[in-house]
Formats: sequence, C-alpha cells, structure tokens
Amino acid sequence: MFSSLKFVLNFDVKIQGPLISAKFVSRPNRFITIVDVEGKQAKSHLADPGRLKEILIPGVELLIRPAPKKSERKTQYSTIMARKEEQWVSLVSALPNDFVKEELEKKTWPLFKDYRLIRPEIPFEKHRFDFLLETPKGNPFYLEVKSVTFVDKGLAQFPDAVTSRGARHALALKNIVKDGGEAGILFVCQRSDVERFQPMWNRDPVFAHALWDAKKAGVFVACISTKITKTHIRFYREIPLSLEPL
Repeated sequence: MFSSLKFVLNFDVKIQGPLISAKFVSRPNRFITIVDVEGKQAKSHLADPGRLKEILIPGVELLIRPAPKKSERKTQYSTIMARKEEQWVSLVSALPNDFVKEELEKKTWPLFKDYRLIRPEIPFEKHRFDFLLETPKGNPFYLEVKSVTFVDKGLAQFPDAVTSRGARHALALKNIVKDGGEAGILFVCQRSDVERFQPMWNRDPVFAHALWDAKKAGVFVACISTKITKTHIRFYREIPLSLEPL
C-alpha cells in the first residue's frame, strides 16, 4: 500500500520543560533512576522500561524534569534524556506518540496526508492500538507506534527487553489485514545515529517472528529516526528495514 517514506519533514514537537542537568548514578528498578543533582542524590522516575544498559552508564549526563511542586509523587524528578556521545537520546517512551499524533493532526507527512485521525488509544477486541485513522477510501487503518532507543554501530533494534505485548500487537494487526483491513507499525528511533533497523532476534525472537509474519501478511512497517534537542524532537530520515529471520 505504501511504497516508501522518502520525503522531507520540517516540523518538530516541543519537549516539555524546564529541564535541568544531572548525572546518572544507578537504576534500582525499571522505573526508578538514582541521579546526582549538584552533588545530591535523588530518585527520578524513568518512563522507558527497556534495559538501556548501553545508555545509562554511571556518570552519564542526563536531563531531568522536576516534579510539580504540589505533586504527591514519591520521586522528585522525571528522567527525560541522556547524552550519548555528541547527541541526546530521549528516554520518554510516550514522546514518539505525541510526535506522531501532531503529525497526523497537521497532516505534515505525505505518507498520511490524505488520512484522517479518528482518535488515539483505540480499543480493538482485547487490544488497544495507538491510533485509528481513516483512509482516503473511508476505511479504518490501525497504527501502532514503537519507541526505539537501542543502537549499536548504526543498527537500531527493537525491543531491547522482551515485549509480549508487542508480539500480541503484531499478531493482532496481521489478523486485521488478513481479514481485509489495513494496519501499520511505525518504529520511531529517539536518536539520529541510525543507518538501518532490524528486530532484536537474540533478545526477543517471539516478537521478531511476529513482526516478520505481520509484514509478510501485508501490515505496513516503517522506521524513522529523529533528532533530539533539549527543547524539541524533530524528524531526521527514513531508516531501511531488515526484518528477515536471522
């Protein structure tokens, strides 16, 4: 249905501030980071449940957001991004959804220019997909967005932690297409040092097979990279896919 994502995007999405500098100390569990803020350690919430071991290295520079003053949260901050060499990597797994939602509303991408956003967070049977669109012919199109942060020597991979939910989504989207519907999966790399994408077969072969099967069945699959600054996330380019089983 879609042949390529080869186009130029000039829009970006603002990242909520204010953000302050910190250093990563440790990660006692998936959703908590211990950070050093001006010599004092504090707990900071981490929204990304991935392993992130190649990013969250002790001493790495972070940008964190203070919790609202009247908040009853147990953490004083939220961990928003980390510096990886000369670039920022977003650690907010929901940011790609905000980014894609704004694109869909503004009809900025030629890919979905003639599609209408019906609603985000759409329930379907026992699942919940990120977006429901309406195609130019008036048919429903279910779109799932996946956040990617793992990159090694230019190769982006997903997931870096086992995701049974992701496998179920891929299977459900495949079944939608087999039943005559339309659906897609868009991987959004929250960094720019990416040359190609493939599923992480050695980490989660169940998801990798599900994605490959979905693609073969006709589910639209694409991957893009983004540039992250302290204030914005911006489209960078399309990334070639290598989905075949290893």
